[in-house]
Amino acid sequence: MTRRVALITGGMGGIGTAVCRRLAKANGNVVVANCLPGYAKKDEWLASMCKDGFEVHGAEGDVSDFESTAAMVRKVEAEVGPVDILVNNAGVVRDNMLKKMSLAEWMAVIQSNLNSVFNVTKNVIDGMTERGWGRVVNMSSVNGQKGQFGQTNYSAAKAGVHGFAKALAQEVIRKGVTVNSVSPGYVETDMVKSIRKDVLEKLIAGIPIGRLAQPEEIASLVAFLSSEEAGYITGANIAINGGMYMA
Repeated sequence: MTRRVALITGGMGGIGTAVCRRLAKANGNVVVANCLPGYAKKDEWLASMCKDGFEVHGAEGDVSDFESTAAMVRKVEAEVGPVDILVNNAGVVRDNMLKKMSLAEWMAVIQSNLNSVFNVTKNVIDGMTERGWGRVVNMSSVNGQKGQFGQTNYSAAKAGVHGFAKALAQEVIRKGVTVNSVSPGYVETDMVKSIRKDVLEKLIAGIPIGRLAQPEEIASLVAFLSSEEAGYITGANIAINGGMYMA
């Protein structure tokens, strides 16, 4: 088995942790990006991964800032190795109706969810094309496909993530690099489980399968798109939403 270096942004959240575990099992070296200095849970999270037998490294940097990202990638390349697999998973929510949305709320989401995709991909894509192999998987969202009330910032960013993937896929496929997006519906993470019970029940009732997705289900799809076997898939946006939205 070829050992690949996988870089996952936002890797310490619910979906990110599942992706890290799956890719560590499949590929060997996993690096979690966006571990900002002073992040309280970083050491605890890395220790728990190590205890479970996964080889995972933490890379300090702010993926919403280009220069910070560039420095972080250079350090990863020097200490772990060139990045073969990139999973753009970092993101935040700042929900509000547009009439009430502040510029700060708009920019926070665009910078973390969309600009970060440019910042990280820009710093690893040349190496992938030069080596003749690479996988980029962007975490989009069902709400980037259908839109969502109170999420003009988030829906715009997630739609942009896949637009980025479709364009870049055409630029790099002849060099052995694929670029795809995954669009989950609602996933059983701590953030979703913190939603008020009556609101969550109504949300689940609107999902044809009748339940939330498990983080491991999303991770399985990401792992496949990151594999050798997925070499003929590029520019795709694969929905994984329990039938919530069928394009």
